[in-house]
Amino acid sequence: MADPRPLTPDPRGVFITLAVNGREERLSIRTHHTLLEVLRDRLKLHSVREGCGIGMCGACTVLVGGKPISSCLTLAVMAEDRALLTVEGLGEGALADGTHAKLDLVQEAFLAHTGFQCSYCTPGILLTARALLNERPEASDEEIRDYLAGNLCRCGSYVKILDSMRDAIARMRQ
Repeated sequence: MADPRPLTPDPRGVFITLAVNGREERLSIRTHHTLLEVLRDRLKLHSVREGCGIGMCGACTVLVGGKPISSCLTLAVMAEDRALLTVEGLGEGALADGTHAKLDLVQEAFLAHTGFQCSYCTPGILLTARALLNERPEASDEEIRDYLAGNLCRCGSYVKILDSMRDAIARMRQ
């Protein structure tokens, strides 16, 4: 549901409508703002994080049309009329406080196997993992490594991430 409050237009900007986590958000933005800036600063979706600022680390990954993209390299206006998903939108049964009644199976697997340490990279990895499993529900270890290669974990949790992905694949079979 769109926000009923009137928009204060930015005289140097444009109006856009973003479909984020199943909700429409109408915003007045400047055309040079990145999707990362809009999601974090305007929509307060803080799971979208800036790491490197040049699309190399994966911390800012969101799903656009089901595909992982670097939101730090994407202008917000380019995402108009496309379905956006952040970690806040994973899972089922959204509750009033923004949490979910049921986690996504990828989130469950990462929790079960501690597929994270500091968690800075985790939202981007979870979204990339979800996209992979949507495309290749029976992904091999090599395919998992290749698909997640754009997501860097400075803590070095790669063994636990792979364990988590194997478990997510097993959960999908059930």
